[in-house]
Amino acid sequence: MTRRITVQHQFVDIVPNTLQEGVVYVCIPYTTAVHLCLCGCGEEVVTPIRPTGWSLTFDGVAVSLHPSIGNWAFSCRSHYWITRNRVRWDRQWTHAEVTTARRREDANRTHYFARATPAPAQSNRNTDTPNRRPTTARRVTQWLRPSNWLRRERRRAPHNGDDATCRPVE
Repeated sequence: MTRRITVQHQFVDIVPNTLQEGVVYVCIPYTTAVHLCLCGCGEEVVTPIRPTGWSLTFDGVAVSLHPSIGNWAFSCRSHYWITRNRVRWDRQWTHAEVTTARRREDANRTHYFARATPAPAQSNRNTDTPNRRPTTARRVTQWLRPSNWLRRERRRAPHNGDDATCRPVE
């Protein structure tokens, strides 16, 4: 197993079935970067690019992934950073460090999605005052209801003396 010190990147629509060593495949449609473990063990490393996962930076020349990639579930337990297509190797973490980091990541995800999920709208079915203006279609429908015609007739001011209800009493 030979540790790599540089990588190449390739933007793809679909990740190929067979991955080449030393190539980071960036799949924008699936917001994922995939590569073979850079220690040479041949394991496939998938890094989801998400607000709660990895972030990918492309500066027009090279890619960077942040935070570091720790392959704790692999037999190699490799740990490295990819910055501007260069690989910086880091030490292996202890089991306690991995557990602490995973708990922190879970808490960050929970906090992020609690913030990102809008609170359910409160129902106003029991109140007479809606919390938003009715749509045009709703207003037209209400205007066309027969019960509303009577109210409109009562509110209308007499426009001339021809109306039987507006004649002076003799």
